Amino acid sequence: MMNVSRPRSARRAELLAAGAATVTVVLWASAFVSIRSAGAAYSPGALALGRLAAGVLVLGAICLWRREGVPPRSAWRGIMVSGVLWFGFYMVALNWGEQQVDAGTAALVVNVGPILIALLGARLLGDSVPPRLLAGMAVSFAGAVTVGLSMSGEGGSSVLGVVLCLLAAMAYAAGVVAQKPALGTGSPLQVTTYGCLVGAVVCLPFAGQLVREAAEAPVSATLNMVYLGVFPTALAFTTWAYALTRTTASRMGATTYAVPALVVLMSWLALGEVPGPLTLLGGALCLAGVAVSRSRAGTGTRTESGAAGPAGTVPAPPGPEEYPPGPEEYPPGPEEYREGTHGVREAPDAREARPDRASGSM
Repeated sequence: MMNVSRPRSARRAELLAAGAATVTVVLWASAFVSIRSAGAAYSPGALALGRLAAGVLVLGAICLWRREGVPPRSAWRGIMVSGVLWFGFYMVALNWGEQQVDAGTAALVVNVGPILIALLGARLLGDSVPPRLLAGMAVSFAGAVTVGLSMSGEGGSSVLGVVLCLLAAMAYAAGVVAQKPALGTGSPLQVTTYGCLVGAVVCLPFAGQLVREAAEAPVSATLNMVYLGVFPTALAFTTWAYALTRTTASRMGATTYAVPALVVLMSWLALGEVPGPLTLLGGALCLAGVAVSRSRAGTGTRTESGAAGPAGTVPAPPGPEEYPPGPEEYPPGPEEYREGTHGVREAPDAREARPDRASGSM
């Protein structure tokens, strides 16, 4: 019974994480449509502060309702770093940079972020970077650049804009990698709420601009700013954190390459911007790359050291020839190994000396 329930539980957790990641990329894609309206009336810093303030209010209310409490001390380092870099600096730099460069340049520079996440994750977190992940990211990056170039207007690109977009990509990558360890001790809601609060504090110097611009901005722009805070920030960052606790930073970063394809679809439906053939091709490449990066290879090859195979899969239990036959009630096969008191697998002869483990009771 236990051997059957565990795979089902793992499968359910995997589906929930995939659903959370899907919610994140859909809401982040919708943010680009809302930014077009809000960004026309609000400056980059004021828009970032207004968005974060709305997010903090919603997340704070949810924390009080759920009685989440303050994150543990061990989570605060990651919360502070991700709050300053990702919630704060990234949003301001990206808003500012996209006003200085055309869409193609922005797509080229900003979408370096997932690649940097993979590199930093491998270096600092020990994340595995299998060939499928690298191949998928390469295909998605090409698709993102294709989408950006196909949707570019006649606008030029300044050196300042390119630098700002590059800094935004670097801050995004560093923030994601810093957030991952914090999720080991803090809940996704705690890490997101206090990271958003730190970002809002970083953006407080723009409070004067926000007050002045809010008095003159049209209602539609203000509503879009509030939408950005409630859904693409409060909800999407929480679902992102939930999914990040159940996979590597590299794979989550690769998942965000679906955003350009969704932006194309939403712009088509909401703004009536009919995509051309090159745009559709780029969107298809983005989705194909995400599918490749999220896929898994077949059964990994067991090494002598017991390490996982090249795809990072869990090695299969040894076959019957790798240990002596057990008693009749323990036929040889993968089920031959069961969990010991400390998660150490025991061979049949070890269980014979401990008959209380024979029934698999915990």
